[in-house]
Order: sequence, then C-alpha cells, then structure tokens
Amino acid sequence: MPDVIRLILDDHESFRARFAALEELREDPQAAAAIWAPLAAELEVHATAEEQFFYPQLLDRVDGMEDETEDAVSDHDEIRQGIRRAAAAEPGSDDWWGGIQDAREANDEHLAEEERDDLAPFLEKVSLEVRNEVGEKFAAFKREHAHGAGLDYSDTGADEYMQEHT
Repeated sequence: MPDVIRLILDDHESFRARFAALEELREDPQAAAAIWAPLAAELEVHATAEEQFFYPQLLDRVDGMEDETEDAVSDHDEIRQGIRRAAAAEPGSDDWWGGIQDAREANDEHLAEEERDDLAPFLEKVSLEVRNEVGEKFAAFKREHAHGAGLDYSDTGADEYMQEHT
C-alpha cells in the first residue's frame, strides 16, 4: 500500500520538473501546450485528492493544523485561478504564459509550505498504517480522475472548506 506522504512528494517532484521544462519552451508554444495541458489536469487532481483525503486526516490526527490547512486550500485555489487564466487564453500568448506563471508561483509556495508545515508533522504523528490507508484512497482517486476527468477546476473556498472540516 502506498504511503500518502510518498505519493504527494512524488507529485511535487513531477510538478517541479514539468514547470522547469515549460520554461525551456517559451519559443515553442505547441510543445509547451503539450506539457501544460496534462500538468494543469494533474495539478487539479492532486489538489482535489489532498482536499478530500489528506487534509481531513491532518486536521483529525495532528493538533493545531487549522491555519496550515486553510492556507493550503487557499493555495490550491490560487493554482486553479492560474490554470483557468491560461485556459482562457491562446497558447503562447502573454495571458497564457501569465496564467502558467501564476499557477507556478502559487504552486511553488504551496509545495514548500506543505512539505515543511503539513507533511512533516503528519509523518511524525500518524502511523504508517493510516498513511497507507490514506495513500490507497489518494491513489484510487487519482486513477479514477486521470487527466482531470470529472473535475471542474472551480475554487474550493478555504472558509467553506474549514467550516465543513472543523
């Protein structure tokens, strides 16, 4: 069974590599679009999986994680806003690249904070058995929603999320 921490970190590594690859393709919008489209979908799948499976467990099992969780959901919404901005623009245009840059900046901040402030205490406080159970649900969700299938990229809303989960 997969440890949810490992699954999340593997996604983070993939996201960083693909955002870096995009930077090399500024002069080739078609090649950049071929990287961006699946990356945008995987960012949404990852964020939604975290919101459904990881963050509720973090709130339940690690004391004092409300602020960090609220910040993470806000970060996810900022990433989604960048994705939507890019989706509304012509590939290769300034607006398209601007949306990608918005998503990248929000994602970079989110990954650093999540690794330091959320994953580390979860790893310390939560048993491998529970991490594997959450990991199985996380992985199943990703398989079910491969390429963003069935997801709408709308903001979750940090306030609403916290009201529902606390």
